[in-house]
Amino acid sequence: MKTVAVNTVSPSSKERSLVLWFDEVGIADIPLVGGKNASLGEMIQQLTPKGVDVPTGFATTAYAYRYFIQSAGLEAKLRELFSDLDVEDIKNLRLRGKKARSLLIHTPFPVELREAIATAYESLCEKYNTDTDVAVRSSATAEDLPDASFAGQQETYLNVVGVEGVLAACHKCFASLFTDRAISYRHTKGFDHFNIALAVGVQKMVRSDLATSGVMFSIDTETGFKDAALITAAYGLGENVVQGSVNPDEYYVFKPTLKAGFRPIINKKLGSKELKMIYDDGSKFTKNVSVSTADKAKFALSDAEILQLAHWACLIEDHYSQVHNVYTPMDIEWAKDGITNQLFVVQARPETVQSQKNGNVLRSYRLVSENGDWGLGTGEKTPLHPTPHTCL
Repeated sequence: MKTVAVNTVSPSSKERSLVLWFDEVGIADIPLVGGKNASLGEMIQQLTPKGVDVPTGFATTAYAYRYFIQSAGLEAKLRELFSDLDVEDIKNLRLRGKKARSLLIHTPFPVELREAIATAYESLCEKYNTDTDVAVRSSATAEDLPDASFAGQQETYLNVVGVEGVLAACHKCFASLFTDRAISYRHTKGFDHFNIALAVGVQKMVRSDLATSGVMFSIDTETGFKDAALITAAYGLGENVVQGSVNPDEYYVFKPTLKAGFRPIINKKLGSKELKMIYDDGSKFTKNVSVSTADKAKFALSDAEILQLAHWACLIEDHYSQVHNVYTPMDIEWAKDGITNQLFVVQARPETVQSQKNGNVLRSYRLVSENGDWGLGTGEKTPLHPTPHTCL
């Protein structure tokens, strides 16, 4: 079992660690473990004491990725592969992307990296007394920054079991830094492919295949209204909701009165929820099955669960707004364990749509004459000297 206590890893050893546990990292460690993993560590350290439940796990580091690339001499081969890349040539982009991914997948991990991942996973297994099922998610080190969003460009693998399964999933995650979409995005944005590294999060699975999961936002994503939290929910694992493969339930909660101790669910909309993703006992990790007519006809969450999730959304938003010293609405993935009936937050990142808009702007106008007639006016406004003011 892991014996390192929270925050006992020194900065120098952190930077050269191949694996770090979530409770050893925080939001300042994005360069080391990527946005997803740093955020999980931040919540475990800062918000678990306030009641927000986050599944445990560990992350391979950016150093581990670079160690893999450099020890195998892959950088020179990849630079040559991309030397005259034209991302407008889709056929050529696909060909080079496929070659890059194949190169990474078929290059063995260094022994030290393989052993570090295996040892960490075995520690998880000791904690849960079983071959622990985990989610394996890639997280780019430049992910979720204000001027660049790499979220969704790399891969996620669910219901991964066993040391060899985890190692294979980590290998695929490393290769996913070179998906066609990711290559094109970095090229278009002017990012050097080798100034960005990839970390991998290995997190204890929540058995939402037996219950429900979804996404919630601490802001109304349609209007940008800051006082409403939006929660979506469907049956099974959360990838269907994240990928937009199902029409989930929607719930709106008014945050100010929730914080005042009331139960302000202001709207509930029943979704069709036609599919649910569950564990697959065959060669694939997961599969989709149809939802029963009875389950489709009822809401996936109880009122108490809606309010608990909304409360967590408020706590998470307040914390990240304090950390960033600016209002930071959050995009949060949650899951309910069908065995324990416990709710968990499995990911959280700054919301990147409404928060980037220059909305809620008022303009004021100065009257150029004081002796005119008073009344109502219609038609187009013709400002002479408009002065913008931003509502805070």
